[in-house]
Amino acid sequence: MNRRSFLRGAAGSALSTAGLLAGGIWLFLQTPRFGSLPADARLERIRKSPNFREGQFHNELDTPMMTGDASQFETMRKFAFNRSKRLKPLGPIPSVKRDLLHLPTGENVMVWFGHSSYFLQIEGQRILVDPVLSGRASPVSFTTKAFEGTDPYTVDDLPEIDILFLTHDHWDHLDYETVTRLRPRVKQVVCPLGVGAHLERWGFSPVLIHEGDWGDTVSLPGGFAAHILPARHFSGRTLRRNRTLWASYALVTPTGFKAYLGGDSGYGPHFQRIGAQFGGFHLAILENGQYDQAWKYIHMMPWETMQAARDLNAMLVFPVHNSKFCISNHDWDAPLRSITALQHPNPPQLITPLLGEVVPLSNPVPESTSWWSSVG
Repeated sequence: MNRRSFLRGAAGSALSTAGLLAGGIWLFLQTPRFGSLPADARLERIRKSPNFREGQFHNELDTPMMTGDASQFETMRKFAFNRSKRLKPLGPIPSVKRDLLHLPTGENVMVWFGHSSYFLQIEGQRILVDPVLSGRASPVSFTTKAFEGTDPYTVDDLPEIDILFLTHDHWDHLDYETVTRLRPRVKQVVCPLGVGAHLERWGFSPVLIHEGDWGDTVSLPGGFAAHILPARHFSGRTLRRNRTLWASYALVTPTGFKAYLGGDSGYGPHFQRIGAQFGGFHLAILENGQYDQAWKYIHMMPWETMQAARDLNAMLVFPVHNSKFCISNHDWDAPLRSITALQHPNPPQLITPLLGEVVPLSNPVPESTSWWSSVG
């Protein structure tokens, strides 16, 4: 075989391999776990949103993914090769497991499942937010694994859910395995525009899905109201970003109890505006983790989380988005160490419960809350 024939054959083999690889990736992306993009009537509704322009949703403020002093290449290099030695805990995260199936319905409680997953029982309504109980925040089993000890609960340990809130469609907030297993016991779903397309592909009845834009209000059974509000973030389960909306929520009960469900958000003036709109909140659940100066516009630093709680005029602040997955460059316990160092005797009061603990909302602050200090 002459040199030209050899090179031609090698090039053909390389092209064939590349074609097979591309085809395999394409087929993988078609699997149900990736959900579906909005289409037909749903897409027409999205196109009428004032937040949707040029084929995608936009934040209220200009929100670059990376800061001006950090190139995406340099950030990814640092993320891959120059990371903290304490990204993951040395031992298991401490947790407790309670019987959630038989909680007295008259008790108002909160249970944290790690990261941004939590359960609320308020005035007889059982509420679940962004549940990820599969042991990972990824479409594949070998990446973004949950820290040891952070999955004491499974879907089978949860009661029927009156309201499932989803803040956006990122893998660490919308978990295919968890949500599909939950489907038979979920009565209502509240989600931002476009996210319902994923749910319908996964077998949820459109009748159960309340899908809305920023500024919409959803009236729910029992006299509850869910106000869909802005956040400063982005969306997407593949490389195609911002085809679905991201949101925060104000949950208002018949007795006037108000909880702010923050989802993911960089800091911005929307917090002060929302605080003024609702006259403050009894409880604000805000992200505090997976932050970095390189992407400071889409995730809050700990001091910004506390400022957001003040802007919201919150009495209590529960910092989440930490202690379960490694999606940033900071030490695993830095979010909680940093934010507790900012405590002040005046409101807002921090709540940092043990994972799995049933926290009574009438008395939510235990005497000792620095559980992370014994992990290493």
